[in-house]
Amino acid sequence: MPGHFEPLPGGGAAVALDEVEISIIRSLAVQLLELIGPGPGGEVSDDPLAELFAEGPSEPPSDPVLKRLFPDAYSGPDVEAASPEQAEEQRAYSSEFRRFTENDLRAGKRDNALVVIRSLDGVAATGEGGAVLKLTSEESKQWLSCLNDLRLAIGSRLDVVDEEDTDLLYRLPDEDPRKPMVMAYLWLGGLQETLVETLMP
Repeated sequence: MPGHFEPLPGGGAAVALDEVEISIIRSLAVQLLELIGPGPGGEVSDDPLAELFAEGPSEPPSDPVLKRLFPDAYSGPDVEAASPEQAEEQRAYSSEFRRFTENDLRAGKRDNALVVIRSLDGVAATGEGGAVLKLTSEESKQWLSCLNDLRLAIGSRLDVVDEEDTDLLYRLPDEDPRKPMVMAYLWLGGLQETLVETLMP
């Protein structure tokens, strides 16, 4: 089980993590929370309806990691090849879509990161052998979403766009300053892949 998730009887998943691994994942999840930021207005509203109908931003974030986490709904080669009028129309659609969905997307990503942090806080690594983290089916899905977000965030910092970029990461020399980030990116990818396998019927 070390380093990869295994299915639990009746659903859910388990993984053995040592103190360093727990610390790394927790630190990355906390950084992700800080990057995503608080909810609308910076605090939890007493009025759930007001929060439900709160409008989000209409422009994409300036931070490249947040752009990767919250991409435009209408983008890609078709938009780039469109006429100026069509491109403007697509930008308007993206803006409107973002305004009514980004707050919910941010809240979901915050919730997932908090589940990761709380579940890690709930296990005590004991030096030798570390600890076994056991997740319910629902927690496993939230972990999977958070691992995906963490890899997107790190991949954005490493300029990973496609599979060829990932292949180049394996060949980075040890003295490259990006190496620790690359190792985290690849390790999280392995965790994510085994967690996907545990969730498959």
